[in-house]
Amino acid sequence: MILVNVAGVRMEMPSNTPIVLLNETHGSRYLPIWIGAVEATAIAYAQQGVTPPRPMTHDLIIELLDELGAQLTGVRITALTDGVFFAFLDLTTSGGVERELSARPSDAIALALRVDAPITVSAEVLESAGVAIPEEAEGESQDQVEAFREFLDGVSPEDFELPE
Repeated sequence: MILVNVAGVRMEMPSNTPIVLLNETHGSRYLPIWIGAVEATAIAYAQQGVTPPRPMTHDLIIELLDELGAQLTGVRITALTDGVFFAFLDLTTSGGVERELSARPSDAIALALRVDAPITVSAEVLESAGVAIPEEAEGESQDQVEAFREFLDGVSPEDFELPE
């Protein structure tokens, strides 16, 4: 599993579909995941430290976990099947029991950001759907973002489907 950071949420043009961008912490690959508008908002709020006047669903889930004595210890994005990403929430109860729950990556990421839990991606998923930024752009974050935006302007979800 490869540790990633949330680079941000962007809009894919021309369809105006939100994408969450993950980037490996020790590398130059990015993983774009198409998500819903509600999840994009939840991720952006968490990244910006925005506290809404009423709890959003992801805030409520974290509060429920706390009240039940469980902790989100990590998020794993484990598979890409027919263009759909799959993830797991890693939980630990107050009694030390470890559990995993299947989740949509967008929800898992929104939860992880709220408790600063690590997000990892399987090497296979990153290899098949990750996009490398050219080395000459490394170290120049603005150039990286611009290069990636240009890439996103011409890409569609079908470009990340695995061959049968």
